[in-house]
Amino acid sequence: MEAKDVFKLVEKNLVDFVDLKFTDIRGVFQHMTVPAKQFSKDNIEKGFGFDGSSISGFSNIYDSDMLLKPDLKTAFLDPFFEKTLSVICDVWDPEKDEPFEKDPRFTAKKAEKYIKKTGFADVSYWGPEVEFFVFDGLDFFVSPHHSFFKIKSLEFAEEEIKDGYPIAIKSGYFPNPPFDKLQVFRSEMVKTLENIGIRVEVHHHEVATGGQVEIDLRYDTLTKMADKVMIYKYVARNLAKKYGMVAFFLPKPIFGDNGSGMHTHQSLFKKGKNVFFDKEGYGQISKLAESYLAGLLFNIEPLLAITNPTVNSYRRLVPHFEAPTVLAFSKRNRSAAVRVPMYYQNEEKSKRIEFRCPDPTANPYLAFSAMLVFGIYGIKQKLDPKKFGFGPYDNENLWEKEGLKQTPDNFLKVLEELKKDKILTDSGVFDKSLINSYYKIKKDEAILSLRYPTPADFWFYHDI
Repeated sequence: MEAKDVFKLVEKNLVDFVDLKFTDIRGVFQHMTVPAKQFSKDNIEKGFGFDGSSISGFSNIYDSDMLLKPDLKTAFLDPFFEKTLSVICDVWDPEKDEPFEKDPRFTAKKAEKYIKKTGFADVSYWGPEVEFFVFDGLDFFVSPHHSFFKIKSLEFAEEEIKDGYPIAIKSGYFPNPPFDKLQVFRSEMVKTLENIGIRVEVHHHEVATGGQVEIDLRYDTLTKMADKVMIYKYVARNLAKKYGMVAFFLPKPIFGDNGSGMHTHQSLFKKGKNVFFDKEGYGQISKLAESYLAGLLFNIEPLLAITNPTVNSYRRLVPHFEAPTVLAFSKRNRSAAVRVPMYYQNEEKSKRIEFRCPDPTANPYLAFSAMLVFGIYGIKQKLDPKKFGFGPYDNENLWEKEGLKQTPDNFLKVLEELKKDKILTDSGVFDKSLINSYYKIKKDEAILSLRYPTPADFWFYHDI
């Protein structure tokens, strides 16, 4: 939405409230709301104050004053609240009078400047495939002596809720209704997204039972796409609530079935030309693209600390569930961590690589930025993926091939590698204070999560 359109809505009393949204370090949308009359040009320029010490990892009690500065181009009429305008904001340090160094959105903006500074490209394009589950019900509880979770879905054909059209484990890819029970939900979500200016390419049921869905967004530049992913999750959750359901982005909520990923398509352009394209190259990608993907795979440990940021993320990264556990690249091959899509031949603009490891618990601003920085590192170092055993591999299921390097299986391990990494901070894209706060938040989460007994502990060890 253009700034003039925003002010017209306010001036004509077509909105009563303006909701100010921003993203914290963990990747959670936060918000506060102001009356429309307070949304004046002067107040927008000054910013809207809030307590940064109450946002995990942002600031201390002694330097807590912060500002939200709305980006009017992100404004949209909120589809869930009448006469409410939502707008994404940048976080500002009022004393320094500059962007807050731990604001994930600021990190994304720096990443877009970084790509220009390197001279390899002037713009990057991003197309995440965000998968998630839509459950009919979800109950969970954690205490020192009583813990459980219970997922309810018509697709399970359980005794208390069933309709005679279940979906078996790993059988959810492209079934027609009435087996596919989420056609109406997905279609309404697509219409909602498009009504607020977010283009969608396709929607469908995904492989897992229990209501796994995928709605693919049309590619866009880095910061804009990260904004769209945040809005996507906001729309999914609120629309699911409207349906009496629950939208859930945990990567691996169901044992023995496929998990949810956020396969991320990415490409670099310079002066309107796709520098990832080479008609004569492997999969029609350039040597520069090969070096870029080698940068991702070579730095897989610190990268996964950001793109796969939960203990549960590593329950998804196991073989045979279409999870990309093999550190390799390949044409058309979904068992490799990096796939080169081959839908269209000799089409420069559509050529890209797909990094299949990320999942939807990632903070999109940090995840896209980290992929870009590590990819650029690969270009700078002229990394050759062949020299590291990353392929390419063709015409074989890589899960069944011995001797190939695998993704790490431990979140705490990759966090320690993130702490040691210098590439992200040396690029100037990631502030050291941001990495330190992220590391602490995520390590505390992981340790606490691992200390809780699970029902599986009792099942496997009660007889020992």
